[in-house]
Amino acid sequence: MADFMRDVELEKLPPLVQQGIQLHRSVDVFTDTHPTVRELRKIFSSERRRFSGVVLDVVFDHFLIKHWSEYTTRPFDQFVDESYAALWRQKTLMPERMEMVVGWMIKRDWIRSYSEISHVGRALDGLAGRLKMEHGFHGAIVEVQAQYNAIENGFLKFFPQLYEHVEKHSTRDKKA
Repeated sequence: MADFMRDVELEKLPPLVQQGIQLHRSVDVFTDTHPTVRELRKIFSSERRRFSGVVLDVVFDHFLIKHWSEYTTRPFDQFVDESYAALWRQKTLMPERMEMVVGWMIKRDWIRSYSEISHVGRALDGLAGRLKMEHGFHGAIVEVQAQYNAIENGFLKFFPQLYEHVEKHSTRDKKA
């Protein structure tokens, strides 16, 4: 929801939603300023470097799925199904555009699709297609595939630190 907050009054949302948005923003800042992520952004061509943070965000989802069992015992499919259901139950709180995107996400099973790098490429090209400015974002997956191992190693270095950051800053029930 943090990505769809334009014209939404945060203080009118339920406290847990407000906390989730604040945590999301904290994750974004932590990620964008992390030394490993900053170094990974440099491996992209000058043509795509401007969008490298977005590329890494999506590609990191792929690596999280690939290494899921290293971080939790919760079955991945259970997590996805429960996440989709939780999102849809809260659709009345969502801005219209977010509700539409979440509907597409569930219908097309975006989360599971990121397990395949080819689907990540399609997602990145979809993002590129929505940009209204001139850019060289299309085809970014070619650079991801060329640097796959370096990005994966960076993810494996970065993600445990992000996990620790979230644990420290999360106010949700730790039993979940």
